[in-house]
Amino acid sequence: MAKLTLVGDKPAAGSLAPKHLKAATRAWFDQISREYQLESQHLKILQIAAESWDGYESARDSIAENGMTFVNKKHGDIKPRPEVAIMQNNRLAFLRAMRELNLDVQPPDTPRPSPLKYPR
Repeated sequence: MAKLTLVGDKPAAGSLAPKHLKAATRAWFDQISREYQLESQHLKILQIAAESWDGYESARDSIAENGMTFVNKKHGDIKPRPEVAIMQNNRLAFLRAMRELNLDVQPPDTPRPSPLKYPR
C-alpha cells in the first residue's frame, strides 16, 4: 500500500472527500477513490468509513488525555468514560464499512468461521 503524504489541510482541486473530514482522512479518501472505480453507493460507504475513522481517532485522543475511567462522585465507583464506547463503536463501524466495500482482494490471515447451516 502506498504511503500517504499530505500537502496541507486543504483538499486537492479534484477532491471527492467531504470537507468535514480531517486532513489525513481526506487524503486517504482521495487515494482510495483514485485507485478504485467506485460507484455512488460505494462513495457513501467510503464516507461512512472515513467519518467512523475520524470519530475513532477523536475518541482515542480523548482517552489518551483523560484516561479510560472516571470516578462517579455520587457513588464513588469507577466507570468507563463514554469515549471508550464511542471508540469501540466507531472502530466497528469502520471495519464493517471496509468489509462492505471489499476493496482488498487478499484473503484474511485467519479465515472466518463457516456460515450458519440454517437460513436466517
